[in-house]
Amino acid sequence: MVLPAVAYGMIQAAGAARMTRSTLLEVLGEDFIRTARAKGLAGWVVLYKHALRNALIPVVTLIGLNVGVLFTGAVVIETLFGLPGLGAFLVTGILKRDYPIVQGAILFISTFLVLVNLGVDLLYRAIDPRLRRA
Repeated sequence: MVLPAVAYGMIQAAGAARMTRSTLLEVLGEDFIRTARAKGLAGWVVLYKHALRNALIPVVTLIGLNVGVLFTGAVVIETLFGLPGLGAFLVTGILKRDYPIVQGAILFISTFLVLVNLGVDLLYRAIDPRLRRA
């Protein structure tokens, strides 16, 4: 169980880390960061309270999109490693041409992805103070 989780999780974590780094470097060059430093705020306050909050918006989007990729990869990983799960259940339903099982699994995955997108939109409001006023 550990090997498939680590193998698949590392790919997603690497993409999120790369996106976090690039957006954080971009935000650190903005005027409001220079102003916060000029006010005499501590470096960690500038980094965590000002820069990271603004840099997290694209990262949250990437993580929300990666949830769909995780479901797709779960089908492959569960089939390769012979693990029981939703992916293996879906593949078994497809191979046996059991359409109600396939429809139910796809409906479940689709509903979960819609809820994840809703969660991402709600996180936008929590992260970005500009969106709270709207």
